[in-house]
Amino acid sequence: MITPIELVIFDCDGVLVDSERVAVRVQVALGAALGWPLTAEEVTARFIGRSHADIREQVAARLGEETAATWSKRFEELHRDAVDCELVPVEGTPEALDMITLPTCVASSGSHDKMRHTLGRTGLYARFADRIFSATEVARGKPAPDLFLHAAHRMGVDPAACAVVEDSRPGVQAARAAGMRAFGYAGGLTPADRLEGPGTVVFHDMRELPALLGEQ
Repeated sequence: MITPIELVIFDCDGVLVDSERVAVRVQVALGAALGWPLTAEEVTARFIGRSHADIREQVAARLGEETAATWSKRFEELHRDAVDCELVPVEGTPEALDMITLPTCVASSGSHDKMRHTLGRTGLYARFADRIFSATEVARGKPAPDLFLHAAHRMGVDPAACAVVEDSRPGVQAARAAGMRAFGYAGGLTPADRLEGPGTVVFHDMRELPALLGEQ
């Protein structure tokens, strides 16, 4: 018997706010400037869904700690400026949230400061205030299950009764590792085939999500 869904856990970047395109563009520019030329596809595969600490480790392994520190600082500055100028919610997300009656929360690789900024700029912060969890609160970021298990524990819900909405491969891998049902949003940068796997429903329009949650 399938456990009914009691909690929907949303990733933030690329699921609630359309920030992944901004992040990829900034990472490509930084790579070109700092000595690690990367295509948008390479940035998506390497960085999307990963924590700030994980990305910094990758840069340090390639370019050294000093350059990694510069990269991180400049990314935060450039990303914040771009968010202020152009960030919008993921298409269909506000409508989907209006239709979902199940309890919800956010669990993201981003920091609390970053989420306050991005969710605030798009008018979504109030929908999740006091129910927002960051990878900075756990030992291991995605694809480890730590963050989603932490969110479920804080929300008082059994992992088996949780559904996770993700747009990255590390994200859906983390959801599956946590014993949760994964809903992979393929309307963003990550191709559908990188989201597919056991216990995972892949969809392309966020407005489909309420019905998909009701069908599980």
